[in-house]
This record gives sequence, structure tokens and C-alpha cells, in this order.
Amino acid sequence: MTPLLRIEDVMTREVITVTPETELLRAMHVLLFHGISGVPVLDAKAMLVGMLSQKDCLRAALHAGYHAGQGGLVGDAMHAPVVGLPPDLDILAAAERFIDSPYRRFPVLDGGRIVGILSRSDLLRALAAARNPGR
Repeated sequence: MTPLLRIEDVMTREVITVTPETELLRAMHVLLFHGISGVPVLDAKAMLVGMLSQKDCLRAALHAGYHAGQGGLVGDAMHAPVVGLPPDLDILAAAERFIDSPYRRFPVLDGGRIVGILSRSDLLRALAAARNPGR
């Protein structure tokens, strides 16, 4: 039997991040420019303090629209605490985590530090390749 791939084998290693002090409008542009649906939020010590999703941005934009305010900061719109996954988790266990949660992506944490991000798309690509290795 072939050993299962682990998250660290299929995760995205170059992670786009923002800080809690990033202006929300700037963060929205980051999401759009990179074609991603969410980003980890890191503090000044590069520790994960939250996640910012497109849904969080929509909620903040709606609130600002109703109250004629500005977009605010990422720290005001992000969600926390964050659920992360360890890099050595196998991809089937990761698939179960996605099925049991509403999340579209999980930060991959090693010792509290972000080392990657695993999206549903990353996982689907890995599962499809494992089922059809010749393609």
C-alpha cells in the first residue's frame, strides 16, 4: 500500500498575508489581485491572529454602506480564533476536516507559525492526482 500524501506535500507554501493594521480596502484589493478567497492575518511577530475571507469583507462593506463609514481595518473584520492543521496530517484526514467545517482554506501551522495554506482546490488536485497518477 502506498503511503498517503501529507498536507505539506500539497499545500501552498508561498502564502499571501495581511496584518490587523492593513486597511480593509487594501486587503480586498489583495484578495482580488491574487484571485484568492481569504488570507491569514499575521501580527508583527509573524504569528497567526486571524483569517480574513471574502465573506468578512462583504460583511464589513455592507456595514460601512449602511452606516456611511469607511472600510476600517482588517483587525476589525477578520475572524478569530483560527483553526489550523499540522503539516504532517494526511490528505484523507484533511479532507474530513474540510467536510466537517465551513472553511474553504486552513492555515498550516508548525509550532504556531504559518508554513503554508491548504485550500479545497489544493486538496482536490492532490486527491485527483492520487486516483489517476498517469495524468
